[in-house]
Amino acid sequence: MDPRTDPPGFRLTPHLIFGLVIILVGVVFTLDNLNIAHAEDYLRYWPAALIAIGLAKLWQDRKDGPPLGGGILTLIGSWLLVDLLGYVDVSLIDFWPLLLVFVGSVIVWQGYRGRRQRLGASDNDTINAVAVLSGVNRGSNSTSFKGGELTAFMGGCEVDLRNAAINGDAVIDVFAMWGGIEIRVPESWTVIGKVTPLMGGFEDHTRPPQAATAHRLTVRGMVVMGGVEIKN
Repeated sequence: MDPRTDPPGFRLTPHLIFGLVIILVGVVFTLDNLNIAHAEDYLRYWPAALIAIGLAKLWQDRKDGPPLGGGILTLIGSWLLVDLLGYVDVSLIDFWPLLLVFVGSVIVWQGYRGRRQRLGASDNDTINAVAVLSGVNRGSNSTSFKGGELTAFMGGCEVDLRNAAINGDAVIDVFAMWGGIEIRVPESWTVIGKVTPLMGGFEDHTRPPQAATAHRLTVRGMVVMGGVEIKN
């Protein structure tokens, strides 16, 4: 088994962590209503949730995905937490130039990864795209599309899969933060949405296939103050 592969039936994803955070918040409020604990004593540490979600995103992207989204969430959550605990006395806004560092890192990563893909074999059965302060357009004519990963940070990703075909199931992992992702699929595909929006939106405008089909596309991931839209 690949050591980077999760055990069967288990996937450490931002979606899972977000669900656990919601459960934990519900438990805390219940204990508060029963006068067992004070909710404010625990909810003040809410930045820890950003750290957990960010680390889950980093774990999800450990194979070949860009670390941008997970890295940003982890750093922001860490800074807010240490500021809350009184370990620092510097405003987060003073570190806005680090955004340039992130953007530059993604550009370097894209260039390196693009060169590596050109040197190796590629059957275009997967799509991986990162949009940072810009727009990215991708398409696929694969006859055995398997999925991919899309990340939009203050930018947009447009993916056209209308000329692609699925042999069974395919999965696309998405992460949009202050950005948007649009995916177009054939009318013969069934789309299954497993996207968790956090002050964002997920919209599936596809038309259900008129006949039973084995072509299923699962879109999963997280949207933070952004949007993901699926259409025909």
